[in-house]
Order: sequence, then structure tokens, then C-alpha cells
Amino acid sequence: MLILRTSPASPFGRKVRIAAEVAAVADRIRIENADTGNPDDSLRRQNPLGKIPTLLMEDGEPLFDSRVIVEYLNEIAPAPVLVPSGAQRIPVLRQQALADGMLDAAILQVYEGRFRPPELHSEKWVAHQRGKMERALAYMAHHLSAPRAGAPHIGEIGQACALGYMDLRFAGSWRSEYPALVSWLEDFARRTPAFAMTAP
Repeated sequence: MLILRTSPASPFGRKVRIAAEVAAVADRIRIENADTGNPDDSLRRQNPLGKIPTLLMEDGEPLFDSRVIVEYLNEIAPAPVLVPSGAQRIPVLRQQALADGMLDAAILQVYEGRFRPPELHSEKWVAHQRGKMERALAYMAHHLSAPRAGAPHIGEIGQACALGYMDLRFAGSWRSEYPALVSWLEDFARRTPAFAMTAP
């Protein structure tokens, strides 16, 4: 059985868990919590970066990061629904990259408050990361895809997880400015039960 090392609050781990459900391979994966801050956690031996999510293959070989794991899930799925082929592949991967980049900026802001003492906080650094988030949200809102039937692809899954993390760590502060994104996320949640199932 495959083993996914992650934590309930990880948006990248959530992306992989939703992708596994959508791709109909979740029953082949066992979820194991990992503590990235604990030097004694086996995660650091499994993934030299000590990051989550990490997927352990049946022979113990690790896969990381979330984008690589998703590509693998797409390959072993009964049908490759996560990452389309042909002309749609690059736009979907671009949407995933935007969501991942927004998450990186959000997480760096959280870490600034969590790991650095208050006297060392850099408002310039935080504002730099906040600008990335704001531009990403504006881009997402301007490039919303029309509702469509069928399973969500990884661009949509990544975008939903990024917005969910904004709700978790930034009290949903994006919602008042981007009502179209709010509606999009509500529609995604309605047609993707795994989004509620994986909520932190």
C-alpha cells in the first residue's frame, strides 16, 4: 500500500488527498501524520527536505513534492482525469502553479509569525508575500473557468485548496473582495465531496 505522509492542516497534503479521491485511487493510500518540526520524525529520513506531503511507494521509495505526486496519481488512475493531455494540459498546470505559488506566499507569512521573534519580524517581507497573494487572487478571479461537468482537474483542486487555506489562516479576508471566487469555491465544494472530507 502507498503511504502519504502529511498533516491535517497542510494545503498541499489536502490537494493530494482530494486528487486521490477524484482519481479513484484513495483506497490504495494510507494516510500517516508527519511532524515537520520534530527531528525524530521519520519524515526527515524519507524525504531529505523534511517536507510534506511525501508519498512512500510500496518499496519505500519517496515521491515529493505535491506536483510530482499528482502526476503519479494521474498515471495510476483508472482514467487520467487530474492532468489532461493535449492543448488543455499547460493551462491546467499553470492554474496549479499559480495556486501553489499563492500558498507558498501565504505559508511564508504564517512562518514569519510562528518562527521569528516579534522584534525580528519584517513588515517589508510580509508585504512582499502579501502582494503575491493579492495578485494571485485577482488573476484567479479574472480567469475563472466556467462551471463544467465531470471530475475537477488539478488546477481547480489546487485553486480550491489555496482558497481554503486562506480561510484557515487569514480568516477568509479575501471573500469580501472576490465574490465570484466565493461562488466558484461553493460550486467546487458541491461537486467535489472530498473538499469537505479533507477540511482541516
